[in-house]
Amino acid sequence: MTRSRTSARAERIPGERAMLAAMGVDSVGSGMYVPFSLVFFHHITGLSFAVVGAGLTAVGLLGMTALPLAGTAVDRYGARRVQLLLYGVRATGFALYPFATALPSFAAVALGTAVGDRAFPAVQQAWIGEVAQGADRDRLQAAARALRNGGLGAGALLASLVVALCGDRGFALTAWLNALSFASAALLVRRVRGHVAAPAAPARGKAALTALTAGRSGGGYRIVLRDTAFLGLTGANFLTALGYSALAVLFPLFIGGTLGEPQALTGAAFTVNTVLCAVGGVTVAGFVRRRGARRTRAAALGAVLFASAFAGLALLAALRPQAGWVAPVVLFALVGLYTVAELVHSPASSTLAVAAAPEELRGRYMAAYQLSWSLASTLAPSLFTLLEASDTRLPWLVLTGTATSAAALLVALERRLPVDAVHLAPSAPVFTSTPTARPAPDPARA
Repeated sequence: MTRSRTSARAERIPGERAMLAAMGVDSVGSGMYVPFSLVFFHHITGLSFAVVGAGLTAVGLLGMTALPLAGTAVDRYGARRVQLLLYGVRATGFALYPFATALPSFAAVALGTAVGDRAFPAVQQAWIGEVAQGADRDRLQAAARALRNGGLGAGALLASLVVALCGDRGFALTAWLNALSFASAALLVRRVRGHVAAPAAPARGKAALTALTAGRSGGGYRIVLRDTAFLGLTGANFLTALGYSALAVLFPLFIGGTLGEPQALTGAAFTVNTVLCAVGGVTVAGFVRRRGARRTRAAALGAVLFASAFAGLALLAALRPQAGWVAPVVLFALVGLYTVAELVHSPASSTLAVAAAPEELRGRYMAAYQLSWSLASTLAPSLFTLLEASDTRLPWLVLTGTATSAAALLVALERRLPVDAVHLAPSAPVFTSTPTARPAPDPARA
């Protein structure tokens, strides 16, 4: 037993504790404003809800344009440096929010934070790809997801306590606490210096990248656009990502409108999902890894579980049971199934994308992949409300179809993706190296 524990410790990524601590601190800060963003910004700026909502939508769309730039920066300067820069941008933005009381200043500060928020997930994915190989990537992805959910829940609770104790002044305080969380996370990231994973002879190394671009001019994002297998993977993730948006957007409409239940159940459903993800994320992902499932099939299984949950919710919308206890019990059972689907799908799909990207262009590939998440979260509110207004069952039926299509697409792509991306490899040994100077950037790859 002692020997196995020592071996497990030896296989850990150098600086892993600091990495995970940074993710946790970041998530707590984000949780202080994500669930209450409209109210949060309304109280800080004094602008109407309509103006704040329109402003956040506009800057969110503009913030998506930063993704290609972030991907290029990662490939030129490394994910860690870009991550530190984005932490600085986000910390500065939230530190300035209490002073952004007019529309122009609010728009300027909100745009800066939107750029940081939209680009950050792709950069973090690339960073995990830089420091880990094989099963370690899957483990870190699962840990990051669990910390994300746990941090969001803890941050939401902390923000509620601060506002309850301090009144309206509490909103400014939560903004500064959020800025402090980003600054603290940056300090933790700075402690992870020069730790890289030993290469594991990837099937998508320089030779494969040369074959992909042979006889063709251009580089950078043109290479990403030519990689139809990766674009298919991104499309499959977009289809599944629509379902991830259902918890925040569609569940409140469904619970309060279709079922006629108290909106308190919405908060309870969010809490159940968050707690289960935080507690069970690493365990479920570890179970899937030990079973030796291919990443494509694990992600496809998660998509199938999503489809099952959505089909159940469509049936619940059609039947609308009148017994007082039936609807809530069935609802929370389906929320549990939805959460299991998330726990199975998220680590496998995220690591699959990282492993399928050529090392030389991982930043650009992750930026392209992140667009599937950003586009899904941007389209979800208008799409779901439009479908729900037509028929309360329709949104769930559409999501059942998108999740099922995503599962089929993932299986179909299996033979076209790199073997080392599809099949889980053992954790690669790690070593500490002094960062070397990067070659001068090639303008053709910009």
